[in-house]
Amino acid sequence: MNDFVTEELILKVVDFHGHMCPGLALGIRVAEIALREIGPHAQDEEVVAVVETDMCAIDAVQVLTGCTLGKGNLVYKDYGKKAFSFYRRSDGKGIRIVARPKVFGSLDSEREELFGKLHTGDLTAEEQERFGELKRSLVEKILHAPLKDLFEIKDPPGQAPAPARIHTSVVCDVCGEAIMETRINQSEGRKLCIPCSEGSS
Repeated sequence: MNDFVTEELILKVVDFHGHMCPGLALGIRVAEIALREIGPHAQDEEVVAVVETDMCAIDAVQVLTGCTLGKGNLVYKDYGKKAFSFYRRSDGKGIRIVARPKVFGSLDSEREELFGKLHTGDLTAEEQERFGELKRSLVEKILHAPLKDLFEIKDPPGQAPAPARIHTSVVCDVCGEAIMETRINQSEGRKLCIPCSEGSS
């Protein structure tokens, strides 16, 4: 372990996420860079994160940096990229952390076969154990690798997102449920939530 990645820190993240996996390990290392470059745990909205994936790494980012979806200083963009931008509001400093394409390694024939069987539910007990060994090995590799081998550091795209706002709730004219005013769709003079709007088209 290095000075940042301690057993205590790993247990804290695993306790939140539920298990250890390569994605969570990657998120721990993302947080390591963010805290080093941008600053300490975000007490409020001084630090804001923009994440471009919904993978396991996000849970480590939330736990370790204090940037959370509920607090409004974690913004999710559904780009499917292992990319994480952090901004410090006090001086505008920002950083974009992008995982290198082979951060999880190349799937060799064994891993590829086991990965395929995992998704079809056809792994034998022995194969499950072997797949677990390979996964644990990858976790250790990520936790101990030099950061430069895992990530490319870039300038972030644009400025930090605007601070979170509390919006007025409006009642949908179809389902009667309250929704944030900024998510209302107008249709034939009616105010509709997104599901009702999509269902009525």
